[in-house]
Formats: sequence, C-alpha cells, structure tokens
Amino acid sequence: MKEKTIDYILRATWMSVTKMYNEEASKKGSTMATGFALISIDPEEGTPSTALGPKMGMEATSLSRTLKTMEEKGLIERKPNPLDGRGVLIHLTPFGKEMREFSKNVVLQFDEAVKASISPEELATFKKVANNILELINSKKIYDLKKIA
Repeated sequence: MKEKTIDYILRATWMSVTKMYNEEASKKGSTMATGFALISIDPEEGTPSTALGPKMGMEATSLSRTLKTMEEKGLIERKPNPLDGRGVLIHLTPFGKEMREFSKNVVLQFDEAVKASISPEELATFKKVANNILELINSKKIYDLKKIA
C-alpha cells in the first residue's frame, strides 16, 4: 500500500472534523463557521469586525457572508465602536450567547474525547509536530528548499 502524504492526512482529518462540527451545528440550525465566529466574539465587550477575520483565519468575503447570516438569525448585532467612530463592534445577542455556549461545549466535548483516547505523550508530540508545520508554513520556507537544508 502506498504511504499517505502529510498533506492528505491533514486534509482528510480536517475534512472529518469539519463534517463532524457541521453535523452537530445542524442540530441547532447552524454551521461550523457560525459556531467558530460565535466563539471568537468577546461575549462581554464585543469584537471589532476587522479583528474577526484574522482571528478566525477567514477571508473578508466569507466572513461578511457569515456575519450577515448571523445578524439575520438574531445571533449578533453591530454597534459603532465608541473608541473608533469608523469601526464597528460585533456584539452577541442573548440568543447569540446561548448558541456560543452550545458551540463552546461541542468543541470542549471533542477535545475531551480526543484526550481520553490519546496519551498525553502522543498529544504533546502531535502538538509539537503541528506547531512545527505551522512555523514552516508561516516562515515561507516550504518552497525554498535551499533554506531548509
């Protein structure tokens, strides 16, 4: 049998996680993207809309669509930023806070299930490898092989 590439393992795993989260979110008429946005918004102070994209690793267009849907569903409201008249703060509504709690619990339940199935040493190795991959990507060294050697 042919060995699977690191890329394949990462993609297949993330696609399965995404599918799992979307299945759970659909039980409440939501999506993984909405849940992730809810978790990323400060429940007390709100979050500047410009800070959400980088925080979530989402493109502006996708984020705009997600926020529009969230506003239509009554999960969030936009308010002027008192510290910056040009900016907007995204605040959770009471329903948004309820759904944030649901989303947070889904993530924590996944985390606990993984921790119960994988030894602390294996998890530490996984985190180290994942962080090394992130550093390699963020340093832009993937396709400059001369710098890696």
